[in-house]
Amino acid sequence: MWSLPEVRWATIATGLFVPGLVAHVTDGPGWLWWTLYLACYVTGGWEPGLAGLRALRDKTLDVDLLMVVAAIGAAAIGQVFDGALLIVIFATSGALEAVATKRTEDSVRGLLDIAPERATRLTGTGEETVDTAELRVGDLILVRPGERIGGDGEVVGGAGEVDQATITGEPLPVDKTVGDGVFAGTLNGTGALRVRITRPAADTVIARIVAMVEQAGATKARSQLFIEKIEQRYSIGMVAATLALFAIPMFFGAELQPTLLRAMTFMIVASPCAVVLATMPPLLSAIANAGRHGVLVKSAVVLEQLGSADQVAFDKTGTLTEGSPRLAQICSLGQTHTDHDVLGWAAAAENASEHPLARAVVAAARDAGLTLEPAEEFTSAPGRGVAARVDGRLIEIGSPVQLWKTTGHGEPDLVVKAVAEVEDAGQTAVLVSVDGIPAAVFGLSDRIRPGAVDTVARLTALTGNRPILITGDNKRAAARLAAEVGIGDVRAELLPQDKVTTVQDLESRGGKVVVVGDGVNDAPALAAAHAGIAMGRAGSDLALDTADAVITRDELGTLPAVIALARRARRLVIANLAIAATFIAVLVVWDLLGALPLPLGVAGHEGSTVIVGLNGLRLLSSRAWRRALTT
Repeated sequence: MWSLPEVRWATIATGLFVPGLVAHVTDGPGWLWWTLYLACYVTGGWEPGLAGLRALRDKTLDVDLLMVVAAIGAAAIGQVFDGALLIVIFATSGALEAVATKRTEDSVRGLLDIAPERATRLTGTGEETVDTAELRVGDLILVRPGERIGGDGEVVGGAGEVDQATITGEPLPVDKTVGDGVFAGTLNGTGALRVRITRPAADTVIARIVAMVEQAGATKARSQLFIEKIEQRYSIGMVAATLALFAIPMFFGAELQPTLLRAMTFMIVASPCAVVLATMPPLLSAIANAGRHGVLVKSAVVLEQLGSADQVAFDKTGTLTEGSPRLAQICSLGQTHTDHDVLGWAAAAENASEHPLARAVVAAARDAGLTLEPAEEFTSAPGRGVAARVDGRLIEIGSPVQLWKTTGHGEPDLVVKAVAEVEDAGQTAVLVSVDGIPAAVFGLSDRIRPGAVDTVARLTALTGNRPILITGDNKRAAARLAAEVGIGDVRAELLPQDKVTTVQDLESRGGKVVVVGDGVNDAPALAAAHAGIAMGRAGSDLALDTADAVITRDELGTLPAVIALARRARRLVIANLAIAATFIAVLVVWDLLGALPLPLGVAGHEGSTVIVGLNGLRLLSSRAWRRALTT
């Protein structure tokens, strides 16, 4: 917080104002409290004043400049306290907005910090450890097993399995050999890789994700942009009215000081700073709170779109499923071995492997209460699978295509039929061979994400419409998943352009659709939707770039929470605008028809600015998020 210049200058200005006020009310020396007040003017007003002059040079009348001019005018007629109070409150309001934006950035940067800080760079004479930020296009790096890759590049030596779910959304590690591309922040499993860097550090996929944070406070909501449009006309009219309020009475012989005091009071109470601050604090606070709890909302515009959504469309794989496979079925290939025998041998062979499919097989064996025999002569080959001797038998587990090419034994029709049956059910087929003869085909499928059923129910209650499922998977698999989570409308076997057509059809009928997806094939639909949300850990780089928001922790239950928080932010914006407009109307009428004291005008108008600012910042609290979770 103290790294923000707005906070530092607002703190210094307040630190000068308070002793000045004490000296003033205790009848201290006039030179002392005047000096402290004027120092408060300089520290709290130079930055907005300079920004206002720059805007004026571009033929734009900025509200910051109006506030500084009003404060100087108050000092010119002897009301230095009132001007200092105006400066302090205005500087504090700006600091609060800066803090809200900074908290958003810090929250999301911490959540997405998955790229390694150091990498091993190969040189002509050996190797050296360098910061990943120093890597240049053409550099050669060494990535050992278990290390994260330091930059986007191409494999030029070695082979291994890389877990790149954080980038591409693929739930299983991908075999990488010479010529394959890899991404910064992805995890190398087996085998050492030599990688040639193809993108500078500032242009990696991870860097582009983090760059989205910079947009969070920079892009303003539509209501804010509308206010800024009318603010120019309003400010010009206010300046003209202030000059008229001063010049006309002077023309008819009025006294200088009371006339100038009335004009300055009008300028202060009519200034639209409370209206300007009515929108951004609630929206930025909601963005910061969502970011702290695992949802990156790219801009205030997006937050408004989420708040007005009335329909949610889900992708299936990697979105409603978590990308963590489980053993769903065992198709026996007619051998004399029982399913439990084959499962036990396969789990024993896979026990030494860290592959997700291996973990799924081992977990299924343990859930079945099987005792795993020790494995010997364990080998693992990327792209093919694993092999080991268990209880004297050679057990091989891996890709049906690659393993069948190697063994060539057994009944081909039986193997093909079993693989087709598993794949038709939307599952991944794994062939298990015993002593070179195919014994069974395992079907593995993704798990449904925890909380998916509750999320669908809450979204139905929140939007008034049941979510729909749009997926490229086959109809049977899609219908089965939809039935489990409570979705009735299923659109399956869709190509990317079909998903876009589906979204456009829903919106042509008046719907405001939020699309939730993770893969490259979801990106067109994410772009076409009223708002697009990507699953951060499993989402592809294209989906993350295209989406308007990112669920960085892959907690599906945060989706209805962020929509509920966005709706509450919209309600607070409306309430703030009503508060600000009421204060301005009452104070302006009082000044025009009566005799509004300048101190009361300053307190009333700037008090309304603080009220709307603090009202919006209520959404920063953990209580606001808990309330959104239960809405």
